Amino acid sequence: MTGRLASTTLVAAVVALCAPALAATTPAPTAPPHASSAGQPGPEATPKLPDIPLHTEFVVEVNKMGQVVRVKSSKPSKVTTFNIQTFGNALQMWIRRPDGTAQVSLYLVTYDYNPKTRQVARNVKLVSTGGDWANDEGAANVMIDTAKKEAEEWQRQQEQERNSLPSLNQIRGYSPSPSPSPAATLPPTR
Repeated sequence: MTGRLASTTLVAAVVALCAPALAATTPAPTAPPHASSAGQPGPEATPKLPDIPLHTEFVVEVNKMGQVVRVKSSKPSKVTTFNIQTFGNALQMWIRRPDGTAQVSLYLVTYDYNPKTRQVARNVKLVSTGGDWANDEGAANVMIDTAKKEAEEWQRQQEQERNSLPSLNQIRGYSPSPSPSPAATLPPTR
C-alpha cells in the first residue's frame, strides 16, 4: 500500500508542478473564426488582384446567329489567370447588332483591367465581314455538348463498374441457408 501511495503522491506532485506551465502555454479562447457560426454570413475570401493594368485581345469568328465559333488569334497579358478568364469569356460571347441581327464576321474583342477601379472593360470592334464559318456551331454550344457526352460516358462507366462488382454474399463467401422443410405435425387426436 505504501508503494501505491508513494507513486500516487509522485504523480500528483508532477501534475501540480506542470499545471501552471501547461496553462501558460494554452492560448486564451478567442471569438469564433467565422461569423457564420453565430448565424451571420462570414467574410468572403477576396483574391489578390493585380496591381498593374492588364490587356488581352482576341480576334473571334462569329457565325450567322451571332455566336463566337472560335478564337482565331490572341494577344495575352502578363497574368495567366486573366488570360484564361478572358479567353473563356470571349468563347461564350454573342455579338449582335443593336437591332438583334447578326453578321458573319471577324471581331476584335479586347479586355482591359484597371487596378484602381478593379473593373474590366470589354470592347468589341468589327475587323472584317464574311467568312466560311456561318453555319458552324457556337463554341459555347460545343462545350456544353462535350460536357454532356462526357457526363453520359462517365455515368455509363459507373453503371458498368457497379454491375461488374460481386455481390456482398459472394465477397463474404456466404451461401444461403437451406429453406426449412415444413414442420412435422402430429395427427389430430380422437
